[in-house]
Amino acid sequence: MDEMADERPQDDDRIRIIGYTWSPRSHDVRDFLARTRVPYQWVDFERNPEARRQAENLGSTSGRGLPLLVFPDGSHLADPDDTALAEKVGLSTQPDRPFYDLIIVGAGPAGMAAAVYGASEGLRTLLIEREAPGGQAGMSEAIENYLGFPEGLRGSELAERAMHQAERFGAEVIVAREVVGLRDDRANRVVCLDDGTELCAHAVLLSLGVSWRMLEAPGCDRLIGRGVYYGAAAAAVPTCRQRDVILLGAGNSAGQAALYLARFARSVTMVAPEADFSERLSEYLLNRIRGTENIHLRTSSKVVEVEGGDLLEKVTIEHVDTGEREVVETATLFVYIGAAPRTEWLDGVVERDEKGFVLTGPDLDGATWTLDRPRYLLESSIPGVFVAGDVRSGSVKRVGAAVGEGSMAIQFIHNHLRGR
Repeated sequence: MDEMADERPQDDDRIRIIGYTWSPRSHDVRDFLARTRVPYQWVDFERNPEARRQAENLGSTSGRGLPLLVFPDGSHLADPDDTALAEKVGLSTQPDRPFYDLIIVGAGPAGMAAAVYGASEGLRTLLIEREAPGGQAGMSEAIENYLGFPEGLRGSELAERAMHQAERFGAEVIVAREVVGLRDDRANRVVCLDDGTELCAHAVLLSLGVSWRMLEAPGCDRLIGRGVYYGAAAAAVPTCRQRDVILLGAGNSAGQAALYLARFARSVTMVAPEADFSERLSEYLLNRIRGTENIHLRTSSKVVEVEGGDLLEKVTIEHVDTGEREVVETATLFVYIGAAPRTEWLDGVVERDEKGFVLTGPDLDGATWTLDRPRYLLESSIPGVFVAGDVRSGSVKRVGAAVGEGSMAIQFIHNHLRGR
């Protein structure tokens, strides 16, 4: 989502966001709207006198109640949580019924594909997403190797198209709601939401995806949203215009982010422990990066310390072989160092591997099984609970693979339902 210059007049069809550029919450709000493809205009409270007057007239005096969102109809929200924001922009946050044929947890590519195929084949389907649809793929500035899109497309665009498709077939989609519990209740599977609501289903598909792996460097956690960012390059554009940016990571997501940020930043330095970026970066991306003048590659290096007062000021980069260190001044650090599953809430519920990914099918040989039929390929240790996409142990971490697993899971779910 384009970040508009402060002096540009507000368009009639855009939400105006007034806030502090370095506020973590302002960044989160911009990220949510960008990922759900809701047009907005960003205005810095400190730099724009007219915005300050508007905010104060609406009750946000002395900077309290920011970020302030002013909507085209004249209404406003002061520092809304994700649920209130989602409801205001027309997204559903509450399920319509207590029982479904299929509940899908996670609206990444696997979950969205399952919602499309499940709903189109007559299953009463509910898709639950704790953030915005799209998962990690939805944060990508360009997916260029997905079949059928030779010019590439933004992850948020793919998510938007998939959601419209699922809803057209009758799937119900709710966002800004977190699933915190799952249990097997004889014939049904029970899903527990963060507000205490319990929903029943004949089958559940876990398509939780993965979350960015956190950088374990002194000072990093305290500066998240204040110069340190995980993904969400589009939402952080106001913090890196004409600045020198450090980007930690060597995968395709990092490469796409670097190319995007290079359009706004003075320079982008990619830092990675690998001796050669070709070890993890696709050749087509690496060639484009090498051809971009303001992107610099720093191999065999890692960030070992992050420093700053209220905002990021500098990072310490260490050479992995020699141990030599250099302190680099920067106001913006993006972290793309891999991903990890967020499956702690499934501890003691389904079998997982040592890294937290959910085990399925043949990987569960020897585990207790109570049914006469064999366990299906994508089925977890609980009958009727299936797994697809990046959260599944042994999965291929690609958008196309996730879409394939989500689609394939529906056939196994049909077989499970017929066998009941």
